[in-house]
Amino acid sequence: MRRSTPQLEPVVFHTLNTLAMLLLAVVTLYPFLNTLAVSFNAGNDTIRGGIYLWPRVWSLQNYKAVFVSGTIYNAFWVSVARTVIATVISLFLTSMLAYTVSRREYVFRKPITIIVVLTMYFNAGLIPYYFLIKDLNLLNKFLVYIIPGLISAFNMIVIRTYMQQLPDGLIESAKIDGAGDFRTFLYIVLPLCQPVLATVALFIAVGQWNSWFDTFLFASSKQHLSTLQYELMKLLSSTMVQSTSAAAMYGADPSAKLTQVTPVSIRAAITIVASVPILLVYPFLQKYFVHGLQLGSMKD
Repeated sequence: MRRSTPQLEPVVFHTLNTLAMLLLAVVTLYPFLNTLAVSFNAGNDTIRGGIYLWPRVWSLQNYKAVFVSGTIYNAFWVSVARTVIATVISLFLTSMLAYTVSRREYVFRKPITIIVVLTMYFNAGLIPYYFLIKDLNLLNKFLVYIIPGLISAFNMIVIRTYMQQLPDGLIESAKIDGAGDFRTFLYIVLPLCQPVLATVALFIAVGQWNSWFDTFLFASSKQHLSTLQYELMKLLSSTMVQSTSAAAMYGADPSAKLTQVTPVSIRAAITIVASVPILLVYPFLQKYFVHGLQLGSMKD
């Protein structure tokens, strides 16, 4: 019996580990699958509840309500443009700043780091921020999506920590060969930072894609600058108003035709529509994500 115990322990460990991972996968996937099922279910049936992983009454009415507006297609391309442009520019500029403050020979690296980090904890508030955007002449312009978020303190810290772990000999050898700081950064440092850059790029892209409040504040009067998230938010608000009016008119009858699209069902369809592009991009960055986040969060 004593000889068989060491052989039994790995089996027990792997069994418990597999069960734990399966449970974690179920807990993680269930909310998305439930939302997907609700999005394909008829709205007047959704309010009855009891929908889990499979629609009870199949319907495409929710998605028709989302795509019936012609403005959503232009808003989609605006969101794609702001996400791609902001991600590329912000990633490049944040990496440049991170490389600068990662070099020990740079005299002002500590003061600059402190100033950047302070922006994570202190801000002037929404009203001064609005007047700043106005004074910069960014209201109702596409650049209002790009310029205010070019540098992120958190992303800078993650990239800087990763760069500090690179061998100093690589940078010194590049300088001996006659490469300047910018050439060293562009051809030596950046290629070695692909994992952390992919991780930070995912952070920036998700933030840009899901953003709608800046559209509401700074570009709501220009329809051609409206983003997908803002249009979906307006659709959800209008659906809630219509549902409330229909409930008051028909005595909240679940079988009324006007409740075929309800706030719950339209919200599920909006969630799926908004999340699909990010889900398509994520697999290409997944192999870098965990590795880059772990190394970027380590202390030197």
